[in-house]
Amino acid sequence: MVQNREEHYMKAALEEAIRAYEKKEVPVGAIVVCNNIIIARAHNLTETLNDPTAHAEMQAITAATNWLGGKYLTDCTIYVTLEPCGMCAGAIGWSQAAGLIYGASDEKKGFRSISDSLLHPKTKVNSGILEKECRELLTKFFKSRR
Repeated sequence: MVQNREEHYMKAALEEAIRAYEKKEVPVGAIVVCNNIIIARAHNLTETLNDPTAHAEMQAITAATNWLGGKYLTDCTIYVTLEPCGMCAGAIGWSQAAGLIYGASDEKKGFRSISDSLLHPKTKVNSGILEKECRELLTKFFKSRR
């Protein structure tokens, strides 16, 4: 049952990644779930905003904290199609998110290549949810850029 819920929410994050792809952004999508409700949806906007910090996770955290009216996501889980980078993992850590679930690993720039301690100690992490679908969209994007 948990797996089905995780896949359901990751599909919503993938919808955001597709929106990024359509804008010629690196196709990464993120959502924030609180009490089984999606309270934030976002995708990469670094090209659109000319902002190297406009990653999907950063956009989703901002939207979620605005929705909640506070800076902590202690009752929330963040779903993202690609393993967060160090910057995003640090922001997730500062937000004190209860959970982080991601699809595809990022061997080159993922936070786990730096340190698992970027996240809050109470943040539960799960990975590999719809990994194939998440990775295929990224591969398609980068092949089209070469």
